Amino acid sequence: MRNHLILLTAMTTWALAACDAEPGSSAAGPVVVVETIGDTTVVRTLSGSVWDGEATLVPEISVGELDGPEELLFGNVRSIAVDEDRSVYVFDDQAQEVRVFDSAGEYVETLGGRGEGPGEFSRAEAIALLPDGRLVVRDPGNTALKVFVPGTNQTERWRYDVGGLYSVSPLYTDMSGRTFLDTRDLSSDDFVMHIIVFGPDGTQIDTLPEPSTTYEPPVVTAERGGSSISYAVPFSPQLYWAVHPSGHFLTGLSSDYRIDLARDDGVLRIERAADPAPVHDDERASEREIVAREMQEFYPGWSWNGPPIPEHKPFFRDLVPGRDGRIWVRMWTEAHAVENEDYDPEDPISAPVSWREPVRFDVFEPDGTYLGAVSAPENFSTYPDPVFDGDYVWAVTRDELGVERVVRFRVVVG
Repeated sequence: MRNHLILLTAMTTWALAACDAEPGSSAAGPVVVVETIGDTTVVRTLSGSVWDGEATLVPEISVGELDGPEELLFGNVRSIAVDEDRSVYVFDDQAQEVRVFDSAGEYVETLGGRGEGPGEFSRAEAIALLPDGRLVVRDPGNTALKVFVPGTNQTERWRYDVGGLYSVSPLYTDMSGRTFLDTRDLSSDDFVMHIIVFGPDGTQIDTLPEPSTTYEPPVVTAERGGSSISYAVPFSPQLYWAVHPSGHFLTGLSSDYRIDLARDDGVLRIERAADPAPVHDDERASEREIVAREMQEFYPGWSWNGPPIPEHKPFFRDLVPGRDGRIWVRMWTEAHAVENEDYDPEDPISAPVSWREPVRFDVFEPDGTYLGAVSAPENFSTYPDPVFDGDYVWAVTRDELGVERVVRFRVVVG
């Protein structure tokens, strides 16, 4: 059964009545179509946004220095988390410890450290906070989750029997106190990824398959001596997924602007009318040259044997749920050429020119309402995943000297 509801009363009428509104005001509103297909509710934004203008990120508080106290010197920030009081937890991979800073950016304490004892890490890589304030640290080197009660000496160790796989994937928790560990059984022949779900007390309560798709990205291949390598064609769509604070999967194949949020009563599908970013001819040639040089390291004389690089980029390149349930969609954007000062002609993946893309997010409420776009400053890093909560964003920045800082930004519209 298919039912259609075009929201003209509350949304479009409101927009028409606001033609004289000031730019940047929220008076215009989006034009939306809602469609019900079985247990799937489709919320499709045809035009406009709640913010009626692009938002930017304004820095408010910064933690990290080039020189100074040891707790302010970051070697390699790999994961961050933020609690209800806006205290920030920073995992430094180089030091293998978590440093805690209050909402004003003042240092509070250090959790963990390198080792194999209680509350120590072998090779930790990601952190997340539970609703009760406990900090969970993924430590595949010890095949365990280490759990801390900040401000105390209490620690827990939640063991798991499979894995040991190192990855850059985030560690997820939900509002029910569950923790989602993305891992792989290295003892199996198919190396299938799956997700172990832990209850608030550390009990393994479920094992879920990692979200997947039947879509196979196009590749180019090279063969030599009975072995082969494959390389994905640049700008090919991918499946992205995350765990929403509700405890459900957020998924999207970036060939279309279509994002699914599973819910207890079905699926919320978010769609938006948008044009994909173009791939410039020189950009396409640069990407092709990088692939060719890398493949020729393995097989001299190799030439392109796959489908051409697309003329347009996929719609998005990551999905990041906010602490408040908002959905932040990192978009592919139009790039511009920048001279590569570190170009090394002997390095197969080095190029004389690099293509830089502005960082931009589309932001949706948990019900699919399109709030608008947010542009990030040039030094804003999308790795590790920023933390989003309402009108605030915490992210790593890197300056021209490579110094890392953790900055709290405020979302400002207009």
